[in-house]
Order: sequence, then C-alpha cells, then structure tokens
Amino acid sequence: MEIAAGEIVQALAILEKLISFDTTSRNSNIELLAYVEEFTAASGATCRRVSNVEGTKANLLVRFGPEQEGGIVLSGHTDVVPVDGQQWTSDPFELTCRGDRLYGRGTSDMKSFIACAMAAGSIAASIGDLTRPLYLALTYDEEVGCFGAPDLIDVIKRECARIKAVIVGEPTGMKVVGLHKGLVYYRVIVTGHEAHSSLTHLGLSANAIAVRLMSRLLEIGDELVRNTDATSPFEPKHATITIGRIFGGTAPNILAGRCEFQFDLRYRREEDPDAILRPFFREMDCVNQEMSERFPRSGAQAVRLAAVPAFGGSNNLDAIELARALSKDTADEIRAVAFGSEAGQFQDRAFATAICGPGSIEQAHQPDEFIERAQIVLCMDFMSRLTRVLTQ
Repeated sequence: MEIAAGEIVQALAILEKLISFDTTSRNSNIELLAYVEEFTAASGATCRRVSNVEGTKANLLVRFGPEQEGGIVLSGHTDVVPVDGQQWTSDPFELTCRGDRLYGRGTSDMKSFIACAMAAGSIAASIGDLTRPLYLALTYDEEVGCFGAPDLIDVIKRECARIKAVIVGEPTGMKVVGLHKGLVYYRVIVTGHEAHSSLTHLGLSANAIAVRLMSRLLEIGDELVRNTDATSPFEPKHATITIGRIFGGTAPNILAGRCEFQFDLRYRREEDPDAILRPFFREMDCVNQEMSERFPRSGAQAVRLAAVPAFGGSNNLDAIELARALSKDTADEIRAVAFGSEAGQFQDRAFATAICGPGSIEQAHQPDEFIERAQIVLCMDFMSRLTRVLTQ
C-alpha cells in the first residue's frame, strides 16, 4: 500500500511541533494537549481531558469518527525523560534532520507514534469514511510510574462503546510485542543516630544499615539469577533487582544520620513481586528491632513509589493478530520486551492489548535520541491500513 508523500509531510510537521514542547515528566503537558485539541478539532474530532488533582497535567482522549462499538484505541504517553547532563549535538526540543535520521527528545519514545496517529486520524475523519471510531489516548507521567493512564482507562471503560483492541505505540521497530515484565519501585529511608566517627558506640550509621539492606537485595538478585527459567522469552530471562540511587551522610567523620536508596524489581507476570521481596522486608524488620533497642527514633522504612503490572496473556490475542495484520508482521512467536508500559494497565481492565510502534527502545532515553525516517513511513502505512479497517 502506497502512502502519499503529503501524509508523511503532515506527520513530520506534527512531530516537529510535538518535539518543541518540553514535556519532561517534571513539567506540565497542558500546552501540548492544547495543540492536539486544536489540530484534531479541525477534522471534527471530539476531545475529553482527564486531569490530575492539581490540574497541572492531564490525559486526553480524542475520538475520530462516530461513537460506535468496535473502535480501536491508539495509546501513547506525552511525557519524556530529562536531558539534564546529556551531551546533545543539537537542541533536544527542536526536530533536527541529519541524513535519514530525525533527532529530538521523544522521537522514538514516543511522539512519532502520536504524530502518525494524529495525521492518519485527521485525514480519515476529514474524508468522512470512518464507520467505527479511532481513539487516541494520550497520557501523562508514564516515565515516572505510569501514574496518568489508570484514570483515562477508567473513563474509556465507563464512557466509550465496546472497544475492539488497544495498541500501545511504544518503540518496537513496528514489530508486535505481547509480553513485558512488571515493575515495582521503592524508596528506602534509613534514620540513624549521628555521632563523631571515632565514637561508633555513641551513634548508629544510617549508611551502614543501608548497606546491610542493599546487600540483602543483591543476595535476592543472585538467587533470581540462579533460578533462571531457561524457557523464559525475556532478556534477561530472570527477574531483576537494580539499586538505582543512593544518598547518605554529611561528612566522612560523622556517623550518617540519614541514608536513602531507591531500587526496582522487574518480574514476569507469573511471578509474585511481594513473595520475591519478602526476605528483604524480613531483614528490614530485624534491622528495625535492633536499631530501636539502641536509639528509639532510628529505623528503616520502605515506600513504594510505583507499581506497573506485567503484560501478557491469551486475552490479548485478538489485539495481537490485528496489530500483526496492520504491520505485516509475520512472526509466529509472541515477542517479549524487558521494558514496562501502560499495556498491562489496559489488560488489567479487560482490554485486548498489543504493543507496536515506530523507533527503537535502544534510542530511548539517550542523548541524540533519533528515529529513522523509514520508521515514520512504516508507521503511516500501519495507520493507513487501520483507518481502512475502520471503514468496513
């Protein structure tokens, strides 16, 4: 199927505008949503915002075509990761073309998918051929824990006619993915008792206690490696524990009064994250008892920052088959990826879901993030087939 050059040009023009909005997760995405609303309204689309409590961020549900059963949802997050400290050779918030590559923060993850969906939906709606709706579900705060999507998914579940399938446009090189790991993310805060470092009997180092707790996590991680399931489709095949950040102490000659560290666990759908982490929390209980006996105000606590469900299961087969047909993906096996997404949140609310989008996850979060122009063409080809399906 040939894609008109004008459709590619329109998708690239939309992408250029989307990249210009600095929607790093710490910022608002409202200006980007206002642009999407104005652009899609020109083709008669309807828009529904679902804001956070503060009103500083929002999800957006766009509907192209009539409100009928059998619609398709294209889901994408509007937030991007920071560029702080990264060495970019061009402005990360300005779309830059060098050869066949398009550079900018969010080109792969995942504003190119949103741009293609906006272009295809607007073209199809303007022609008036759609007999079933095409929805565009835009979310906030995916990069920091998939916090925005659940409220929007609930609205779709409650207010929209029966949905046939959801396609989440994370970067997969336009290959269809049906499995990803789940994620839990914790912050651990240890409160010790400060004293001169030469008088260790008069204090309690929060750093030392944190090292003990982190060592227990590493032991659990080693056990997960030893118990690797050779049949697992993931790479790495086992669940993983990563300690991402550590902060502690004020000076080398002071027993640290406070230490904080953050870790994540990525697990397969058939695994129980609470069971995996149970030995860690038993160790924390022992630590707290020992610490409180010496200094009643000392102790350790863990705060769960995010929980992203794993994705995969037979209830997604209809969506996977549809995505394969639209992308001309002839693979027989169900592909798996290690990164998380909002797909598991859609699945948990009984939506048949698949993941398929342009770009490469290897480019995501990197300085000089880019997408190949050929990926835009493939995605527009996918969108063209999709809009044709929705006219039947």
